[in-house]
Amino acid sequence: MVANRILLALKTRRDERRAGRNAAMPLVPAASISGRALVTVIAIMTFLAGLTAGAAQLVASASSDWRSSVATEITIQVRPVTGRAVDQDVNRAASLARATDGVDAVRVYTREESERLLEPWLGTGLAFDELPIPRLIVVKLKDGQTADLAGLRKALGDQVRNAVLDDHRVWVQRLATMAHSIVVLALAVLALVLVATSLAVAFATQGAMAGNRDIIEVLHFVGASDGYIADEFQGHFLRLGLKGGALGGGAAAIFFILAQMGAGAWTATPGGDQIEALFGSFVLGIPGYLAVLGVAVAVALLTGLVSRGTVSRTLRTIS
Repeated sequence: MVANRILLALKTRRDERRAGRNAAMPLVPAASISGRALVTVIAIMTFLAGLTAGAAQLVASASSDWRSSVATEITIQVRPVTGRAVDQDVNRAASLARATDGVDAVRVYTREESERLLEPWLGTGLAFDELPIPRLIVVKLKDGQTADLAGLRKALGDQVRNAVLDDHRVWVQRLATMAHSIVVLALAVLALVLVATSLAVAFATQGAMAGNRDIIEVLHFVGASDGYIADEFQGHFLRLGLKGGALGGGAAAIFFILAQMGAGAWTATPGGDQIEALFGSFVLGIPGYLAVLGVAVAVALLTGLVSRGTVSRTLRTIS
């Protein structure tokens, strides 16, 4: 039985060479329906992974900008209190802030400016005269210097007791936690995409081996090493992985370029403001595009390695 299959395979190869075909014909056909389907699957997986990596990079960059901006400013709120002149309290609190070490600039918001800050939540055209709206003082800190916030807080408590200093520490911690959570979620999604890609490649490799089982057995029994056969499959599927990864990674890069152009067109609109608040200027930058490229390369390499591992395990069962 085995001898007959060997003779049949050798005769088939001899007939093909006589018909003018390439004597170095690959073990796995270079173009097939299953191969094109696998390229499509890899391209889709790479596209999704590239979107995930790019979005994580955007959020991490925007979060860094938020934290940097928040960490360089503090806010003093002066609440109106019956029996006290709020303007005098505001001027006193501003003077204390200007006299504090590490303070670069102090800006006092007028009552009208403080009221306009409430319009996005309460609407326009409302009478705020009867509301105890606090007055705001924004204090900008010097870069590279540590401000004496403890001393400023103590001075406000002693001289302007209706003033509250907010150093935004809670917001900075929340922003850092949110950014870290998004990065962890992105890594989890990438891991799932890689697992799904590995399963698809493993099934495709098993199908290719089943379709060429007679030739594989002939090569195996006439002395071809497992490494030679595994190299053939690895090279074939690596080429498919590179093609699918290039298509998916390129599509992800084009998506971010178009999204950046669209975000620029939406500037100064309500939707555009929300997008800019979440993702910053929506500029992916070189690190983001390198992350997309890294995902595409990783998917291609994984395709070749998974194929080789699947072939090696199958050959061990044959032997």
